[in-house]
Amino acid sequence: MSKKYFSYADIHRTVAQMAPKISDFKPDVIVAIGGGGFIPARMLRTFVRVPIVAVGLELYNDETCSKNSEMKKTQWFDVTTGTATKIPGGRVLIVDEVDDSRATVIYCIDELRKHDPSAIGVAVLHNKQKEKVSKIPEDVFYVAGTDLEDIWCVYPWDATDIDEHEAKASQN
Repeated sequence: MSKKYFSYADIHRTVAQMAPKISDFKPDVIVAIGGGGFIPARMLRTFVRVPIVAVGLELYNDETCSKNSEMKKTQWFDVTTGTATKIPGGRVLIVDEVDDSRATVIYCIDELRKHDPSAIGVAVLHNKQKEKVSKIPEDVFYVAGTDLEDIWCVYPWDATDIDEHEAKASQN
C-alpha cells in the first residue's frame, strides 16, 4: 500500500478549510478521538471556540500491528463533571484524523447517543474512498477535509523523527 505523508501545515490548512462548515453546525463541545483526533481537534478549536473532551478508542493493537477483535474503549468521560456536562442535550462534534473503515466513528456515535445529545456531527481530516462497515446515520452531520484513495496516511504526530517526516511530506 502506498503512503502519503502529511505535514503539520497540511493538517492546519485542511482544518482551516473545514472550519466554516463546522461553524455552521454550531457545536457546543468537541469530542476528540485519541490518539489521531487530538491534534486536529486542538487546531479546530482555534477556529471554533468550544471546549474539547478526549476519548480513547482502539481498533488496532499498536504492539501487534493487528486489528483487535472488537473496539476497545480505553478512555471515556463522565457527563456529570467538567466539560462533558455539555454533552447531554448539547451539539457534539466528533473529531478524528481519518475515516478508514468507519468502525471507530460509528462506535463513537453509538456510545455518544447513550448520553442524549441534541445533535451529533463528525469531522475527519481524510475520508478514504473505500467500502465502510456502515453508513453515517442521516441525522449526523459529516464533513471530511479531503477524500483520498485507500492509501496509508502518515501523520506528523506519529513521527519519531519529525525532520525526516517533514522532508517526506514535502516530496508528496
